[in-house]
Amino acid sequence: MAFIDIFAWIVLLVLIVTGVGIFVALGMMPGRIARRRGHPWPEAVTVGSWATLVFGFVFWPLVLIWAYVDVPARRDTLK
Repeated sequence: MAFIDIFAWIVLLVLIVTGVGIFVALGMMPGRIARRRGHPWPEAVTVGSWATLVFGFVFWPLVLIWAYVDVPARRDTLK
């Protein structure tokens, strides 16, 4: 019986570590994408990503889309 108990604790520990790793990876992903793509507000994307993950995950896909948005360059209309 002791072997089964130890195995159960190891499986539980692996599941917890995997869950924390996935949570951290999801929190970091939009910010890294925004920095790599040269987004004008990568810090805001990073904060938005962590905030939405901590407070419910509902708007996290929107933050991920925001990381991919290219802001068009401002045209100088007065020449």
